[in-house]
Amino acid sequence: MNSPKPPFPASLNSLDDLIAAGLAPADQAQDLAQVAERFRIRITSEMAGVASAAVAAQFLPDAQELNIRPEEMADPIGDTAHSPTYGLTHRYPDRVILAATHACEVYCRFCFRREVVGANAALPADDMSAALDYIAATPAIWEVILTGGDPMSLSPRRIESIMARLSDIPHVQIVRLHTRVPVVAPQRIDAAMIAALRARPTVYVGVHTNHADELTPAARAALRRIADAGIPMVSQTVLLRGVNDNAATLETLFRALLTLRVQPYYLHHCDLAQGTSHFRTTIAAGQAIMAQLRGRMSGMGVPTYVLDIPGGFGKVPIGPDYLQQGAAGYVVTDWQGNQHIYRDPE
Repeated sequence: MNSPKPPFPASLNSLDDLIAAGLAPADQAQDLAQVAERFRIRITSEMAGVASAAVAAQFLPDAQELNIRPEEMADPIGDTAHSPTYGLTHRYPDRVILAATHACEVYCRFCFRREVVGANAALPADDMSAALDYIAATPAIWEVILTGGDPMSLSPRRIESIMARLSDIPHVQIVRLHTRVPVVAPQRIDAAMIAALRARPTVYVGVHTNHADELTPAARAALRRIADAGIPMVSQTVLLRGVNDNAATLETLFRALLTLRVQPYYLHHCDLAQGTSHFRTTIAAGQAIMAQLRGRMSGMGVPTYVLDIPGGFGKVPIGPDYLQQGAAGYVVTDWQGNQHIYRDPE
């Protein structure tokens, strides 16, 4: 970051805010203004106060975002192709994504929803009602994933209202909240927020974090509060070039998460969101990192490396291939790169 000037306001929401705080260079204001016009800016004081290039790259605008490649998409994971009502995505039979809000506490520079986040606040009441009615009328839906935006940017009262309605739907057994809030705005994880999460369906919190530098003392305390309340947590991480694209950095993050009772769940290959090519690694590079992680740490700390197939066709695991069909049976490669023969029963 560029000689920041703490203390910061609760959040910085414009390029002018970033320049005034010393977080963006004034001599690049013209280019960055074009970025800000296209993609929204927001960073919390918690993240602004972290003097780390890995954190800055995730939240501060960069002129490279103006490079929009032909393969990049406004809706790279195809939310709208599977949307029976506004704010709801029903891609898999047993689960839906409910975008409870388009607002976030931070706006990530690589976000696959960067074209729509910040456009409105909470999902309008009529649209929320229609989404919940659809869930209630579809018995196959076993799990509801609250996302957005960031559902934990809503007030505890509003979250409690959504949870109460979901609690009245017998076939909904799991509610998962995908959020950055415990890390980027940990002060929001208070007694009222914890109480709002305690509903009849089993609740999981999916914590989005990409680098151990994000896990400030306040963030760690917030994650402990959630764990101490008996709410299980999983993590989601995006593989980002220049931020976490090596085994040592990811190992440090995943070990820290395990100690905080957060199970590493997904490592996402960076989506084809517009203006994000400078963040994307090759798939081969990601597979090599995953192979290294398999030998460096317990399987409990190794997430599944996944690709969201562009266009809305779902996630697929894309980790290293340890198994090849050979003339004498399978050729199995161990974590050190040695090969072994395995034969199926006849």
